[in-house]
Amino acid sequence: MKCSKCGREAIYFARYEGRYYCHKHFNELVEGKVKRTIRKYRMIKRGEKVGVAVSGGKDSVVLMHILAKLRKKFPFELVAITIDEGIKGYRDKSVEVARKNAELLGVEHHIYRFKDFIGFTLDETVEIMGPREERVGACSYCGVWRRWLLNKAAEELGVDKLALGLNLDDEVQVFLMNLMRGDVARLGRTGPYYEVIHEGLVPRIKPLREVPEKEIVLYAVLNNIEVDLSECPYATEAFRAEIRDWLNEMEEKHPGTKYQLLRSYDKIFPLLAKTYAKEVKLNRCKICGQPTSGEICKACQFRLQVKEKSENLKFSLTK
Repeated sequence: MKCSKCGREAIYFARYEGRYYCHKHFNELVEGKVKRTIRKYRMIKRGEKVGVAVSGGKDSVVLMHILAKLRKKFPFELVAITIDEGIKGYRDKSVEVARKNAELLGVEHHIYRFKDFIGFTLDETVEIMGPREERVGACSYCGVWRRWLLNKAAEELGVDKLALGLNLDDEVQVFLMNLMRGDVARLGRTGPYYEVIHEGLVPRIKPLREVPEKEIVLYAVLNNIEVDLSECPYATEAFRAEIRDWLNEMEEKHPGTKYQLLRSYDKIFPLLAKTYAKEVKLNRCKICGQPTSGEICKACQFRLQVKEKSENLKFSLTK
């Protein structure tokens, strides 16, 4: 088939809009979505220091490449932050991929490890807390600690904005998960912009929110970008995986479903943000000093639980 824009050989068919794209115009399609998203929500201002969370996976690495490309025309400082959760046989490889890409792009790179700041790797946490039926999911510990450590890293590095590699699929999955959990308040805090920016929390931006996951994979392949495509061994424990599979099935049957869901969320988000964002009163955690709605933040609560059980079990952290 031929590219709908120039007549060259097409390499991609966007079913949701019925158009074919050659390599050149496919790159413009993806990069154009990122540029428009940044411009629409004023995600980055000239001269700001932007931290990009880079795991080594496709989304974060592609985001770093596109941001590195954009900063040539729209000057801002870029720094990469990698969180090493300590997942044997998985994270070591992806951390190295993140490091190599940052070096290739000339982006300053910093690695923050669970072991150094939490006291436990994720593997150790799961071993200490026992079988799945006896603890919360591994993704719960990981998600809370990752968010905590990313904010800590961003503060330490003097970052103005923290860019996350969340794509269209991720955004729609979160939307549906919060709906199914009845967590309407959270929907007012996870949109494309912040109604209120709380002191101590570095604002997070999501430049890839309009880009489907499969387009990110293809962008990496076509542009010879090294990424780690392996799946986290704990991903099977996540509720998200069930939502992802259902959404992919709906998208296959009804092209454009994901975009329609995102548009629906974006329409109601301003109302939810005004209603719920200002209701949140944040204190400072008595242990770590990070912002929290209670006296002790969830990250510290989890850490204390794991520490207590490890001491009861006399778990050796040196093995």
